[in-house]
Amino acid sequence: MGATAPEQTQTDLMYLLSWSSHALATELAMGLAHLGISQRAHCVLFQALAGNQTQSRIAEACGLDKTTMVVTTDKLEKDGLVRREPSPEDRRVRILVVTEKGRDLVARSRTIVDAVHTDVLSALPPHLREAFVESLTTLVSGRLSTFADCEQRPRRRSHPT
Repeated sequence: MGATAPEQTQTDLMYLLSWSSHALATELAMGLAHLGISQRAHCVLFQALAGNQTQSRIAEACGLDKTTMVVTTDKLEKDGLVRREPSPEDRRVRILVVTEKGRDLVARSRTIVDAVHTDVLSALPPHLREAFVESLTTLVSGRLSTFADCEQRPRRRSHPT
C-alpha cells in the first residue's frame, strides 16, 4: 500500500506568492533587457531619483544586501548613470546622484515597468484590482514587513519598482 500525500487544508500562500513573483520578475527582465538594464538597476536608479538618498537607504528600499548594492552601484557609475557624492548631512556617507543619462534611462525603463504592471493587473476583474494591491501592501507594510530571526534565511529576490 503506497503512501498518500496529506490533504492540503489551506491555500499554499508561499507557492502563490513565489510563482507570481518569479513570473512577474521574468516578464520585467525580458521587458528591460533591450534597454540593457536589470530590474535591480532600475530600482536603484528609480529610488535615487528622489535625491539625497544614501546607498544604504536605497539598498533597503530595493531589498538589496550591502554587497549586491555596491556591485550594482559600481556598474551604474561605470555606465555613467549615477555618481557617488558625499552626503551634505554626513560626509562619511555617500549619496547617489542620477546623471542626465541615468534620468533618460529610468524614464524609459519606468514606462516598461508601468506597462507590465498595468497588463498584469488588467488580468484581474476590475473590482478585484484595488483590493488585491491594497491587500498585498497591507501585508508587506504590516505582518510581513520584517523577517523572522533564523539562522539560514532563504535568499530574497530584489523587487522591481
